[in-house]
Amino acid sequence: MRGVGAWFPVTALLVWALVALASPWLPLTPDRIELPGILAPPGPDAPLGKDDLGRPVLDRLLIGARTSFAVGLGVVALSTVLGALVGGMAALAGGWVDLTLVRIIDVFLAFPGILLAIALAGIMGPGIDNVIIALAAVGWVGYARLARSQILSLKQRDHVVAARALGAGPSRVLLRHLLPLAVAPLIVEATFGVAGAVIAEAGLSFLGLGVQPPQASWGSMIRDGVGYMLVAPHLVLAPGLAILSVVLCVNLAGDGLRDRLDVRSARRYIQQS
Repeated sequence: MRGVGAWFPVTALLVWALVALASPWLPLTPDRIELPGILAPPGPDAPLGKDDLGRPVLDRLLIGARTSFAVGLGVVALSTVLGALVGGMAALAGGWVDLTLVRIIDVFLAFPGILLAIALAGIMGPGIDNVIIALAAVGWVGYARLARSQILSLKQRDHVVAARALGAGPSRVLLRHLLPLAVAPLIVEATFGVAGAVIAEAGLSFLGLGVQPPQASWGSMIRDGVGYMLVAPHLVLAPGLAILSVVLCVNLAGDGLRDRLDVRSARRYIQQS
């Protein structure tokens, strides 16, 4: 994905991030209840209509963007750091350490990730912090496997062997000489991880394990609007389309980033042009 079209998903994601960061200072009234406006369709005073309590859907949608943004970045940051350290330690240490950590990764992969996240969120209780911890606890394994495969192919390079010969410890070798070379594929994987985290947060909020009322979340908005789909479909369509657009743009941006970081793909593109 190259050219002008490649910038569209990036621009859309920047707008999403700016809205999420600026939402606390915008003149929004997501919790204002207006009984005469219950289930009101979209109109001049409420571009996306109002919900079952007369609250403006657009205002709640913009506030919910902050929740999705925080969960997406928080989960990816924790998962990437934890996975990179575990995978790098396993590849660098080798032997029984590598075997043990690989078996632990296999055990986590044997369970459906979303079901394990639901169980952890149910045990810890609802809340955005617990959602981030629960999703990161099951999301780090993919980054660990990727980091391990990258480190295994890099640890025999000359500069790594030279660093070890000069007395550099395992932690210094890993953090200064190996992980910087493996950061490109990890960034691409993290980009796709944001989309998965947004969907997972919406699913947990839909089940009542995410943020709690009256705080807005796209998943909880869909849950509240399911019972009124026939009379007020905008309650489900608005947050559903928001999730669809963000996840689609994240995936498109991830594809573009992967193509730019792929040297072989870049060479083929130059030769064709």
